[in-house]
Amino acid sequence: MSLIDLQAWLLNEGIKTELDELTKRTVVTEIDNLVPSADSVAVVEIDWSRLLLAGSILARSDQRLHQEAALRIATGAVTLSTSDPVKDAGTVLLGKLSNFRAIALAGERNLLTADLDGRLGMSLRIEAQRRQMDKAILVESSGRWLQVNDFQQRFWKDAADHRWLSASAPTASGKTFLVLQWLIDQMRSGKARVAVYLAPTRALVSEIEGSLVALLGKESGVQVSSLPLRDKYDAALAGGARLIFVFTQERLHLFANILGDAIAINLLIVDEAHKIGDNQRGVILQDAIERAARANPGLQLVFISPSTQNPEELLADAPEGVEVAAIDSDAPTVLQNVIVAEQVPGKPKLWNLSVRQHDAPLPVGVLRLASSPAGLRKRLAFIAVAAGERGGTLVYANRAADSEEIADLISQLLAPADLPDPELLELADLARKGVHPQFRLAPLVERGVAFHYGNMPSLIRLEVERLFRSGKIRFLICTSTLIEGVNLSCRTIVLRGPRKGIGHPMEPHDFWNLAGRAGRWGDEFQGNIICIDPHDTNAWPVGVPARSRYPIKRESDAVIELGDGLADYLDRRATATLPELEHSDQFEQVGSYLLATYLRLGSISQAALAKRHDPAKVAKLDGRLAAIASQIDIGSEIAGRHPGVSALGLQRLLDAFRAYEGDIENLLPAAVDSQDSYDRFVTIMRRINEHLFPAFMPDGLIPLHALIVVQWLKGFSLAAMIRKNIDYHRSRGRAFRLPVLIRHTMELVEQTARFRAPKYFSAYMDILNLHLRGIGRVDLIEHDLDIGTQLEFGVSSRTLLSLMELGLSRMSAVALYEKIARDDLSKEGCQAWVAEREAQFEGMDIPAIILREIREKLLPESSEQAATSTT
Repeated sequence: MSLIDLQAWLLNEGIKTELDELTKRTVVTEIDNLVPSADSVAVVEIDWSRLLLAGSILARSDQRLHQEAALRIATGAVTLSTSDPVKDAGTVLLGKLSNFRAIALAGERNLLTADLDGRLGMSLRIEAQRRQMDKAILVESSGRWLQVNDFQQRFWKDAADHRWLSASAPTASGKTFLVLQWLIDQMRSGKARVAVYLAPTRALVSEIEGSLVALLGKESGVQVSSLPLRDKYDAALAGGARLIFVFTQERLHLFANILGDAIAINLLIVDEAHKIGDNQRGVILQDAIERAARANPGLQLVFISPSTQNPEELLADAPEGVEVAAIDSDAPTVLQNVIVAEQVPGKPKLWNLSVRQHDAPLPVGVLRLASSPAGLRKRLAFIAVAAGERGGTLVYANRAADSEEIADLISQLLAPADLPDPELLELADLARKGVHPQFRLAPLVERGVAFHYGNMPSLIRLEVERLFRSGKIRFLICTSTLIEGVNLSCRTIVLRGPRKGIGHPMEPHDFWNLAGRAGRWGDEFQGNIICIDPHDTNAWPVGVPARSRYPIKRESDAVIELGDGLADYLDRRATATLPELEHSDQFEQVGSYLLATYLRLGSISQAALAKRHDPAKVAKLDGRLAAIASQIDIGSEIAGRHPGVSALGLQRLLDAFRAYEGDIENLLPAAVDSQDSYDRFVTIMRRINEHLFPAFMPDGLIPLHALIVVQWLKGFSLAAMIRKNIDYHRSRGRAFRLPVLIRHTMELVEQTARFRAPKYFSAYMDILNLHLRGIGRVDLIEHDLDIGTQLEFGVSSRTLLSLMELGLSRMSAVALYEKIARDDLSKEGCQAWVAEREAQFEGMDIPAIILREIREKLLPESSEQAATSTT
């Protein structure tokens, strides 16, 4: 029997019964309020010697199922056995799996008796030391050795030898940790002067920025910034502190526009790189990567993605002659148990739990609920409280409104603490003062429950995440924000019929990306994913997803492969009015990207994407694009500055400006503090809808969109915007529900003021400035901070921008700005203002979390010589 045959036999027959029993036992230890059912009572004795020998054989396999079995045996030996020799052997097996973080966790939890090395004996000690040496990497800048797993070791080695690298591994495999370590090593060792870390969401930008600052520590000589401003960049190029930008793809485009495409980057890291296939924003990411690569022929480029099938796909556009490498790993680092929960017939308070195995479910017991769960939200809430009573429990909700309702239900089932935790009280205070006195989050966090969704202010969201990690928030109800890459681990995830977006069942790869949050490596040995009502086809149209890996496909390739749809759309785009266009959401972004590419190259057959498609189809698209290009004279540079905005729309807007017969100054936006700024924004939004793209629809809501944009630019706090929205409804006699109005205001800020407005107002101003130069009115062109950057951060004054440059979140910057009289303070002026009034802060009624951030970021004794961060 070959080794491969032996490994297969062990898993399928040799130790199958014992492995099933071990699975049950490990799961039962993690579920609260579970009564073992009659058929789940242990009938098999664990023969640890036999299992550990089998685990040692299985650990030599590169198949995920074999490695998973070996990991379960090792974990069971360390966490379930009471025998020191068995625990020691389990630890040795973990070492064979290069799972050194699990060994460290066992030590932290006192699961191992002291002096393991002394008990191992000479030969095992030597072998363990050899493995540790084999699985260690040298961090060049610090001279220290770092213990890693196989995937991390391959990444470190290949990153040294290849200019373009694409790495994929499951969630919880230590990708982000290692890449940040490698990035810092590149900066400290002088191999890179300016690096950009691209993240898909602002939430992940905040998290990565905070992690880098913490890892760099004081006197690092490296700055971190998420603001697309050029002063630190110029200083870095002139020999000053090296610089890491943490951007979304939209911010990278903003920054490139400021520099006029002459952006000098040594290193670009693209996190969550599989999102190059996302509808709408995927092509903007692709464009940002290509733009950076064009401007920097020597660029080193690293893609990171979770559990993808084909990471090598991202290397297809590497320049000829550039060394490329793809690293693909599917090795488990923690156990992830998928558990299905089904109601016992006729007994709504009793739920059968079974672990899903490869062939049949393994019953583990009956979960007893405190109350009868009438309704879907109560099922999620009651099962979460019963199964995850000890905390670290995450509940997935399909909508923000659901997350608030489920959190409320859970809070009612928890006994109040005798002495509320001071940090939870501080977060509640921030929620009341920063959002609204009746914001539902405030009373919930006081009881250790919170909700978390994308439109919430970043300072509150980050504090929720921090307190959940610390264990003070025991239950967290989240939406799909967590799938977008926020690194938040938990002990248990509870979900039923998960959706992503409006009504779309979650794809298997997204399900497993979410499931990867359960049992984060180094924090837990295992995690449980409890799926409710697994046989309800309304909840789970194709059942609970089997393990799946993500197929990477660029959005542009996917749209081109749809047949003639894109070519037909380009035909209509050239002749139809904007309201007449169908499927504009599906084709507009990719069509705009191809048109900009055509204008730059003269044919998309010269672009890298052409090699992936039928030449006849490329020629057909070229013909359509040529017909559109003949109508355009704005130039390829302006078209390239605005990804996702059609050059044809830009041309139509220019034509409208040229035909305008009124006072040319009427085309300009007014200063935001001017009395007529609101009316000007209303008019500009209508021009954008008419000529560029229907971005602010329906027409009747344009006044509301304009109002939000003006308030945002004026530096209003979210709390002030919500108050004014309430006043607006009351003054007009309009009924409203407060929780809905609060969420809607947050959504308008994020989706209108921070996403659509920067994109289309930037394009509007570029075309207007082109027109002003054309008619000899350069005197009307403003050279201050561009409108896109102002909208992205919600600033219009020098003081507010200075505060954010110093690292304050917008919520803290606005709270402090409300106390400062001058609007023209530099960074030094802001620091001096804070230093002079430090003793007076306690009387200013500023939330404690904001005060803490102000002291950390602005007081000289805190910030001197420290790695700095600007948010």
